[in-house]
Amino acid sequence: MKALFTAIVLSATLAASGASAQGSNLSGRWQCMAQCLGPPGGFAFITQNGWELNIVNDVGIASRAWEDYPGHIWIERVNMGALYSPNGFTLQFDNGTIWQRAPELPPPPPPPVRRHHR
Repeated sequence: MKALFTAIVLSATLAASGASAQGSNLSGRWQCMAQCLGPPGGFAFITQNGWELNIVNDVGIASRAWEDYPGHIWIERVNMGALYSPNGFTLQFDNGTIWQRAPELPPPPPPPVRRHHR
């Protein structure tokens, strides 16, 4: 009976962690708020595909990263981790850098209509 209980708890834990991983969409524009490499307020960008991430930091340096466990990513180039908030709006890196999700920019207006004169 104890083995059955352990198996149920383990299955529930794995299901919950899988659901957490799928719920974290970090793609988008981020703004550096503290301990920035560039001037404070600089923008960074994340593109996420499943567990894999491509990150361009606030000074334009690109790196590969991945979600190594729910709530945490690992950035390969700088050999550093970062915790992300449950709502996916804040990233806090191991070195103290903090990024917050920035509002998305509106799409650009359509090009002006060109009229041909005869």
